[in-house]
Amino acid sequence: MYAITGITGQVGGALGNALLDQGLPVRAVVRDADKGASWAARGCDVALADMNDATALTAAFAGANAVFILPPSEFDPMPGYKQARETIDAIVAALIAACPAKVLCLSTIGADAMQDNLLTQRTLIEQALSALPIPVTFLRPGWFLENALWDVASARNDGVIHSFLMPLDKPVAMVATRDIGALAATLIQEDWTGNRFVELEGPRRISPNDLAAAFARALARPVRAEIVARDSWETMFREQGAANPYPRIRMLDGFNEGWIDFAEDSATLLKGSIDADTVIAELVARAESAK
Repeated sequence: MYAITGITGQVGGALGNALLDQGLPVRAVVRDADKGASWAARGCDVALADMNDATALTAAFAGANAVFILPPSEFDPMPGYKQARETIDAIVAALIAACPAKVLCLSTIGADAMQDNLLTQRTLIEQALSALPIPVTFLRPGWFLENALWDVASARNDGVIHSFLMPLDKPVAMVATRDIGALAATLIQEDWTGNRFVELEGPRRISPNDLAAAFARALARPVRAEIVARDSWETMFREQGAANPYPRIRMLDGFNEGWIDFAEDSATLLKGSIDADTVIAELVARAESAK
C-alpha cells in the first residue's frame, strides 16, 4: 500500500494516477472526505488526516509499505516558520509510530541553500526526516512551470508577463509537475538504504523571455516579459496581504543571485521530458475552456 499525502494537488495527483495506472494499491490521505470521493471511486483506500494531526496521520500511514510526504506550502510564514515546524513535528511523530518501510518526501530546489528564505521550510523537513531510522528519498524539483498560470490573463489580454525572475534572459531550472509525479512513482517503488537526494529539472532551462515566447506561440500573439522592480516587491506583497514578505523576497533573490540552483554537473540531477511549450499551451487551453 502506498499512502499519498497531497493527492488532491498536481504532484500528488500525478503520483496517485501513475500508481493506479500500474494497478498498485493507493491510500489517498486527504483533509476533506468530499475531495477523497473521486479517489475512492477509483478504488483507493481513503484516510482523513490534517497534516498537523499526528494521531490521524499515524492511522493514515499504518500498514503502508511506503509514504509520500508533500508538506503544505506556507507562502506568508510567521517568523521562525512556526507553522512548518508544527507540521514537521506531526509528520515525524506519525512516521515513527507507523514505521513504514520507506518514505518519499517532496522537497525543492534550494533546500540546501544556507541563506534563510521561503524554501527554508523544506530545509527544516529534510533535516527532521533525515534523522529518522527509515529510508527517506528527498525529491528536489526545480521551479514549477505551472507557476506560469498566474501570467495567462496578462499574456492574453495585454501581451505581457510580469517577471520577478531577472535578468529576463537568464535560464532557470524549471520542471512540469507531471514529470515530478512520474519520477515520484518510480522512486517510491525502489528500495534503498539511508537517505538519498534526487534533483529534477525539465529538458532545458527556461528564462522569462522563453516563457513569453511560449505564451506567444500558444496565444498566436506577441507577448513580452517585463521585470517587476525589486524595490517594489515588499510594498506589493504587503498590499496582497503578506504580513512577513521577507522570506519570499529572499527566495526570489536566491534564484536571481544564483544561490538557489542545481549544479549542472550534479550526479543526482535528472531531466524530465515535458517542455515549457507543452505546459504553457495546456495552461492557456485550460483558461480558455474555463471562460
